[in-house]
Amino acid sequence: MRLYWEVARRAYQRQLAYRTANLAGLITNAVFGYLRAAVMLALYATQDTIGGYDRRDAITYLWVTQASVMVIALWGWYEVEQTIRTGDVVSDLARPFNYLGYWLARDFGRALYFLLFRGSAICLVAQLSFGLRWPTSPLTYLAFALSLAIGVAISFACRFLMNLTAFWTTEARGTILIGGSLITFLSGFLVPLSFFPDWARAPLAALPFASIVQVPTDVFLERLTGPALLAALALQLAWAVALLLLCQLTVGAATRRVLVQGG
Repeated sequence: MRLYWEVARRAYQRQLAYRTANLAGLITNAVFGYLRAAVMLALYATQDTIGGYDRRDAITYLWVTQASVMVIALWGWYEVEQTIRTGDVVSDLARPFNYLGYWLARDFGRALYFLLFRGSAICLVAQLSFGLRWPTSPLTYLAFALSLAIGVAISFACRFLMNLTAFWTTEARGTILIGGSLITFLSGFLVPLSFFPDWARAPLAALPFASIVQVPTDVFLERLTGPALLAALALQLAWAVALLLLCQLTVGAATRRVLVQGG
């Protein structure tokens, strides 16, 4: 565990070196937040409640998802695919650590950085501009942190699996781009899943993608409490374990492929 802790810490420190890039990303993130907020407010111009969310709930939902966009890293994560394409993956696989655990630790270190230096700043901008609905119970913050951490693990597993397709294809970036777009749509990032038609809500909520965005945000809004909260966290955890296990199995299959081709 000490090894993976150090890997996560170094991934966190690596992000600290890109202060200018983070500032530019923060400004871009805030601008898109304002654009999304304008659309959401227009949607509520003729009605007070949509899908069980009032106007303040919807604005808070929007800004919480906007603040967590880099934490969960929905788009643009090609790091594993790049190592496969360049051949550096051979060195990674030969090192004395678990390949999946190494990348998972790196992703948690990266996510912590963006939570502290991007997510908190976006929430401050949103609070000053619109006013958010903050949790009323300190325990909600703990539940939100746990839910978000599991959401990061699920997001990582999805991104990792898409990156691993580079072992079998000559160009995996298209798969990653399309997959990221689908996850964005199905996770509740664009709009809450409650805005979808009645027949689509239950199936979408049962998919792992809802556990990336919808569930943590609903925990923050305290829409999930008591038994419903425990059930949502249990489902998140089940998906995280299942997907990470699938990642490990896929790594095993890919490793055998590398050995066969590399002799």
